Amino acid sequence: MPLSLEPLLAHVPAWLLVLFRLTGVFLFAPVFGSVVIPARVKVFLALGLSFCVYPALLEPGNPSARLVTPVVESGLSLWGVAGAVAVELLIGMVIGYGASMALFGVQIAGHVMDQQLGLGLAGVINPEFNEQSGIVSEVYYTLAVALFLIVGGHRVVLGALVGSFQRIPLGGFQVDGAVAELVLGLFATMLDVALRISGPLLCLVLLETVALGFIARTVPQINILSVGFSLRILIGMSLLIGGLGITAEVFTTELEQALGRLVDFFAGWKGLPTG
Repeated sequence: MPLSLEPLLAHVPAWLLVLFRLTGVFLFAPVFGSVVIPARVKVFLALGLSFCVYPALLEPGNPSARLVTPVVESGLSLWGVAGAVAVELLIGMVIGYGASMALFGVQIAGHVMDQQLGLGLAGVINPEFNEQSGIVSEVYYTLAVALFLIVGGHRVVLGALVGSFQRIPLGGFQVDGAVAELVLGLFATMLDVALRISGPLLCLVLLETVALGFIARTVPQINILSVGFSLRILIGMSLLIGGLGITAEVFTTELEQALGRLVDFFAGWKGLPTG
């Protein structure tokens, strides 16, 4: 009896939608979307993950089966596939970009601190964004990526992505008030991280500037420009080194809240994995 591939062809449209939803994460998510990872590796990772996820979605006891089966039975037209693919890619991109918001906040805080300490000219190339980045910004971003992996952020992103198939039908994602609330909440997290991390240094620089102003008025013989520049770097770096533990704690708290919003919206479960 010849082998027929016709039964498998009915699953191609649904599998493509699953593949593109997974692909969105490999564009913007921390670690997964890194430019350091070759594009060919990302493609094979997305394909391999789709081959693992799609059969599990069709299990009779899986809630996602009722959302995937209609696509398999009725199929999709050419124009329907194009629109559904764009929607599925958008879902993955929202999850990946949302998980990156806290890291963007750390990078913004680093840029502000570099500017205030006068270290903006001593920049290095950040391959992640293909742009020049300050020393403090680069160190803080590297620390943020390490903490993202330590708290299991990569597993949370994949969990939210896989769990989204149980709540959002293939090609059925709709932008409404809940999506706008999620996006605004993630932007608020980014700004909160930036302000909470850079705030202490900004206050310290302000106090140092005021103190030097009084000294300049009292002892005008002192060259405040040369003394103030060196003093600002000294006290600024001392604050950054001494408060590194608090900075890590603040970022971890905000990251968990951002990831919690994502998984609660897309997968309907809360909390980070343990172990």
